[in-house]
Amino acid sequence: MMKKIAKSYDYSLILAIFLLVTFGLVMVYSSSMITAVARFHVESDYFFEKQVLAAILGMIAFTGAALIPYRAYLNSKFIKTLIFASILGLICVFIFGHVAGNAQSWIKLAGRSIQPGEFVKLSVIIYLAAVYEKKQSYINKFGAAVLPPLLFTFVICLFVAVQPDLGTAMIIGLIALTMVVCSGMGLINLVKLAVLGFAGLAAMTPFLLLNHDKIITPTRIARFTGFMDPFKTQGTEGYQLVNSYYAIGSGGLTGLGLGQSVQKYGYLPESHTDFIMAIIAEETGIFGVLFVLITLCFIIFKGFHIARKCQDAFGTLLAVGISSMLGIQAFINLGGLTGLIPITGVTLPFISYGGSSLLLLLISMGILVNVSMFVNYRNNYLNDGDTVSNVTQIGKTEASY
Repeated sequence: MMKKIAKSYDYSLILAIFLLVTFGLVMVYSSSMITAVARFHVESDYFFEKQVLAAILGMIAFTGAALIPYRAYLNSKFIKTLIFASILGLICVFIFGHVAGNAQSWIKLAGRSIQPGEFVKLSVIIYLAAVYEKKQSYINKFGAAVLPPLLFTFVICLFVAVQPDLGTAMIIGLIALTMVVCSGMGLINLVKLAVLGFAGLAAMTPFLLLNHDKIITPTRIARFTGFMDPFKTQGTEGYQLVNSYYAIGSGGLTGLGLGQSVQKYGYLPESHTDFIMAIIAEETGIFGVLFVLITLCFIIFKGFHIARKCQDAFGTLLAVGISSMLGIQAFINLGGLTGLIPITGVTLPFISYGGSSLLLLLISMGILVNVSMFVNYRNNYLNDGDTVSNVTQIGKTEASY
């Protein structure tokens, strides 16, 4: 049986993940070496070493997640512990957190910064997948099945948004929306949800108007004005976006060469985090950009393909949630640095510097790889009676290997 399980792993998916992580490490070193010395007065490989450590821990976690049967996460005690830990982490941010990038989103532990909001993404995915699987028999009962999990998700988004980390809150909300659409509920319930959303927004309008000075801050206004006309405000609000354009435009087809970026010499802030793709374009040209985009798209579409092939709701929704998280985060990052949407401070998956983000992504990918393995195992080695007739029994069979 172990040989059959080993053959069932999707090694093309694993290879794509490994290639992106490796390429990300190279680009983190290249894009952060000047920033480390000139801005933070540390060694040139400071950020690179921290990212390597996160990658090592992440690959260990990835391996563990790839080996644990995904239906083990359906345990009610595990779900409750996960949710409690997520809420506790967000509360601790308000008590012990420190401010960076105009947001109080990090906690210092053992000399390292941890961003609880990153791990909340996966917690919400697992929670929604588990809840909506258990509610499949009455998924079209709006009040009993649809609404309660979304109210909880709204509270989580609110916790994250007031840090303020609007980018992460938006990602969590969009992930939840994607999972709801794919949960199996009917069109009528989706219409009810849309109406409820508009009604909630209308109800919040007086509050937003009364507190507009706290919500519409100069920093947020600057992001919108810089996005609308960056060259008009290139000395202030549009500075980052204009220099991102310069980096992307100067790279051309083949790039200036690895390590040869000009914009990373203090011209492009956050060159190793939010705007790392601009440095990739500048140093490796369109070939480097296409490598990242094609590999990311391969993983995302592979994830949705796994969801389509999976025969139980929990595995399907896990794959949908993880794939949508990757796709939404990539779109927001790339949209910001190319001027399609306002800059939100969201990192590029697997590539940007950020230990919490990389660790979270690798754990998520491990879960996705495990779902893929079971899908392949069912299709190749189990007969139809074993795979279709009883999902609960399948879970028991899988968990016993």
